[in-house]
Amino acid sequence: MEWPGRGPLLLVVILSLLLYPVLRSLALQLHAALTGSYVSGTHSIAFINCLNEQIAKDIARAIMDKKLAAYVNILPKSLALYFWKGELEESTEILLLVKTRTSKIGELSNYVRSIHPFEIPEIISLPIDQGNPLYFKWIEESVPRD
Repeated sequence: MEWPGRGPLLLVVILSLLLYPVLRSLALQLHAALTGSYVSGTHSIAFINCLNEQIAKDIARAIMDKKLAAYVNILPKSLALYFWKGELEESTEILLLVKTRTSKIGELSNYVRSIHPFEIPEIISLPIDQGNPLYFKWIEESVPRD
């Protein structure tokens, strides 16, 4: 197959560029499976703010009951400053640190938004670059695949 007047080389270059992300991901997963090495970004930590300890416990328990995470830390009160509806606000909050598969972040975010009392809850995540391989294996065993 070739484009008229362009030759097969251009088509190969375009297809290669389009398929590169998929092929790279597959190669990394294959390498990890064969060598037992960790693929950066396979797991993530999500940060979720809560108004008080009871809400934090309820949300953490709900996340765990749905097997959307392997582990949830409930951090003690912290002072928060933020703009809300144009005004500077100050409050205390409880922070959840949620360890899970990166592939579960969308589902986790949707679920937390559906049960969280805040109009716009803070739900952000960061991919995990490195860590204890045994811990990552435990996350894999604790959180079912999609």
